[in-house]
Amino acid sequence: MAGHDLIDAYLAAAARCLPREVVDELADGLVETYQRQRSEGLDADAAAETAIERFGDLDVVLAAFVRQSPGRSVARILLCSGPVVGTCWGAALLAGPTSLPAPALVRVVFGAAVLTVVGLLAVAATARLGYRRTRAGAVGGTTLIVLDAVAIVAVLNAGPGLPWPTAAACAASLTRIVWTAHALRRVVSH
Repeated sequence: MAGHDLIDAYLAAAARCLPREVVDELADGLVETYQRQRSEGLDADAAAETAIERFGDLDVVLAAFVRQSPGRSVARILLCSGPVVGTCWGAALLAGPTSLPAPALVRVVFGAAVLTVVGLLAVAATARLGYRRTRAGAVGGTTLIVLDAVAIVAVLNAGPGLPWPTAAACAASLTRIVWTAHALRRVVSH
């Protein structure tokens, strides 16, 4: 670590909430600021206090990282787009004649999975100080990809002919699959 108890404590607290790469960046900046203060004649304690003061209160720093986290952004976009894709599927079901012969248990499990995804995305989208909570967006997004793929495959296997509302729902889900897969690469890399 940095070599001063105040900076070490600051970085240890940050490490409990942020990814290692982010903490390493913070450490570089803090140590550089600390060393600059020391070279300007401040004693070790004053230099550490000044460095930390310049970086800001840890809660403010954490909140800034959480606000900018890819997981939070992806979760918010998926939550906003969900009703649009859901409406497409609702219109497809109402337009019939596509009948999806699925046992009641399959429908219940699918519905529970959709609710779980919404919950995971809500956790990630509303995170304020818990950067790791934003990772729930990756789990929710991955599960959403699976659910969209299952819906598309089920409709395509239901029989010949694809009414336009069903084709539109499949296109909406396919678009969401592609976008989510691309966006999740950023989430996983952070």
